[in-house]
Amino acid sequence: MPEEGVQLTPKANLLTTEEILTLAQLFVKEGVDKIRLTGGEPLIRPDVVDIVAQLQQLEGLRTIGVTTNGINLARLLPQLQKVGLSAINISLDTLVPAKFEFIVRRKGFHKVMEGIHKAIELGYNPVKVNCVVMRGLNEDELLDFAALTEGLPLDVRFIEYMPFDGNKWNFKKMVSYKEMLDTVRQQWPELEKLPEEESSTAKAFKIPGFQGQISFITSMSEHFCGTCNRLRITADGNLKVCLFGNSEVSLRDHLRAGASEQELLRIIGAAVRRKKRQHAELFLMSHDSPPANPSISSWDALHVEALRSRMSFSSQMATLWKGYRVPQTPPLAQQQLGSGSFQRHYTSHADSDTNSKCLNPGSWASAAPSGPQLTSEQLTHVDSEGRAAMVDVGRKPDTERVAVASAVVLLGPVAFKLVQQNQLKKGDALVVAQLAGVQAAKLTSQLIPLCHHVALSHIQVQLELDSTRHAVEIRASCRARGPTGVEMEALTSAAVAALTLYDMCKAVSRDIVLEEIKLISKTGGQRGDFHRA
Repeated sequence: MPEEGVQLTPKANLLTTEEILTLAQLFVKEGVDKIRLTGGEPLIRPDVVDIVAQLQQLEGLRTIGVTTNGINLARLLPQLQKVGLSAINISLDTLVPAKFEFIVRRKGFHKVMEGIHKAIELGYNPVKVNCVVMRGLNEDELLDFAALTEGLPLDVRFIEYMPFDGNKWNFKKMVSYKEMLDTVRQQWPELEKLPEEESSTAKAFKIPGFQGQISFITSMSEHFCGTCNRLRITADGNLKVCLFGNSEVSLRDHLRAGASEQELLRIIGAAVRRKKRQHAELFLMSHDSPPANPSISSWDALHVEALRSRMSFSSQMATLWKGYRVPQTPPLAQQQLGSGSFQRHYTSHADSDTNSKCLNPGSWASAAPSGPQLTSEQLTHVDSEGRAAMVDVGRKPDTERVAVASAVVLLGPVAFKLVQQNQLKKGDALVVAQLAGVQAAKLTSQLIPLCHHVALSHIQVQLELDSTRHAVEIRASCRARGPTGVEMEALTSAAVAALTLYDMCKAVSRDIVLEEIKLISKTGGQRGDFHRA
């Protein structure tokens, strides 16, 4: 949803139910056998059930689908199924409730999950989940989305970020199909390619033993214009032969002017013949990959008040997906009372593996060094002549790498109280700092010149209030499987989270101190594990 919202089309300009059915009948008569109601959001239209019921009566129409944001799906789906709805696509770009609110600018994550659950319950198989992957926003959730297909009949469709008016598109935000596929294959090397259906826009894969599948819609990196057989009619009656094209023909105006069926067919035929062999009026990447460096995240600190999470995501999931296996994601924000002082603990993610001990609040005890403490007297980022150089890790084996770093921000009593009570005018400083830490970890290779780009599989940022020192303690954990460590990602995450807290509070006090930015632990490297005493 754009920041400024959307300008609604006057009702008089929209196609009436009768006009929709007239056009649908015309297209079905000419051989169209599938119609999908999309949007915008089709389920807010009060006559949507009636439209589906009447479409079902068209002879030759085999499939009636809907693409929805899922907010109203659970309520309407029983009626829609009864009158003939046969396919469902649900748009969902994140599994994190706070991030969901940022993207759609309203609450409703639990309603979307309830809608997916209802579709499965009513026997839709597969239930398609559309996820537009955007660098700096949700590419770190690829594996979480793929994991949903283990116990659920879902087809999670990862869609390359595409250019539309108003979405501030650029190549740097696009995560290519090949990059996404590599990320999934690192976790599940046995990933199998499935046969492609004729005219399919998706490349489908299945993880052996999983109930569902994943797909990639490669509109940018490997366009499918040559086999595309889709036509689109907008809500106000314009025919678009290409989703990317600016050229539109108003079928509504011709209908209302009394055009005959033959005249309409002539107009439609002329438009289809003008369809271009590739995305219209768009510089295509063709076979080139996007630039390797991701752009700065689109998260906007001015809108953080919408990010406050009031309900545990894990409890929502446990309720909505009862009887199914899904990854459990804990709350973004927990409020805890203890020792007579008010504390808020923030975490972006929590794992149940052995690493969780050193990450959870209350278990921050100093750890003794363990494992071989190997060091090198030769600097690794300079060549034999002392010039800066990136280390070649091409021959190093891939191992599971984990690093934890910390930082402390001494706020002073005034700023601390405002942060503790969430009364800063800029918004919730803890949420903004947490998000900044997550984003910074993903952008480390841009910020630190000789760092390798690492495909992080997990990022966790925790913030805990320390009322005795009027401080915020930050812990950042990063995990990846690869040939190089992730300590710089963890350190960058902790440092940027600390800087963000400073920025949020500087209007209140300039007497803020950032200190103790340090590596706490590092595991998985050839030189052995490190744990700070």
